[in-house]
Amino acid sequence: MSENRTLLVEMAEGLFADLSGAEFASAWPRVAEAGFASLLVPADAGGFGGDWGDVLAVLRLAGLNALAAPLAEPILAHHLLAQAGIAAPEGLLTIAAPGQRVPFARHADGIVRAGDGAVALYLPGSYSVTQGTSPAGEPWDAVDFTGEPVASVASDIDLLALGAFARVAQASGALEAAFTLSIDHVNTRVQFGRALAKFQAVQQALAEFSEEAAAVDASAAACAAALDHGDAGFEIAAAKLRTGIAIDRSVPIAHRVHGAIGFTIEYALNHHTRRLMGWRSEFGSDSFWAERLGRAVAKLGGKGLWHEVAARTDRQVAASG
Repeated sequence: MSENRTLLVEMAEGLFADLSGAEFASAWPRVAEAGFASLLVPADAGGFGGDWGDVLAVLRLAGLNALAAPLAEPILAHHLLAQAGIAAPEGLLTIAAPGQRVPFARHADGIVRAGDGAVALYLPGSYSVTQGTSPAGEPWDAVDFTGEPVASVASDIDLLALGAFARVAQASGALEAAFTLSIDHVNTRVQFGRALAKFQAVQQALAEFSEEAAAVDASAAACAAALDHGDAGFEIAAAKLRTGIAIDRSVPIAHRVHGAIGFTIEYALNHHTRRLMGWRSEFGSDSFWAERLGRAVAKLGGKGLWHEVAARTDRQVAASG
């Protein structure tokens, strides 16, 4: 754990709670001013010098508060540029992974593209944007790179995996928020003379919800620990797939126990569940990660899989100790 995580979390908690419900135009300037984009940039390069556990903590809080400003994207963009030795321009930077739409591209002052063996920085004028929206109504744009990048460096970094980790981290917070809203609702809503929480079917459904949320929390923590170790491909594939399963099971439960109120735009639940449904397909769908994980497991074989899982677990236990 980085030395400054407690202060980082306290700052993020206060800011994101204050921005909960704010639109992009008012939220982004304050997020930018806080300097989260430099979280993974080394301190000797003017950054925060944080680790992946710090990233998890901040992104989880963003998901918990339904932050309507890009956070994962600028953090990863600045990380990629720092790794490649490319100077970062001022303003909002977002990321482009192979075969994916680009979050907040219409608002970006630059796009960091990673894939095909290189990390490259593109500035406005070297790409065109076709606007689209995510299920949460946020910018989720198609980008056509029509010009040359201002800088490009050879790199084998897997941006799809890093983006997938970011969505797992955000989903862990959003699931907690949806679960808390569901618990509060069933404890206050009365039906047939009893609080909904007193019905066994409701209790069973929320018990399942809590299990799913806990699984995503554990998956996200394993990814962060593995990323800090330097080899997280296996954990990320498993976590993104497991998060997709959790979303598939948990979102319907949240809306069933809420009834119609959960779908109203004024109520907080849909701000979390619509993001969750969008994140499930971003940076690789369930089928994409199932295939990648399946190929890795098949290549290891039975004994090899056991040894690989045990070795990775031992590394994480040693790191946490």
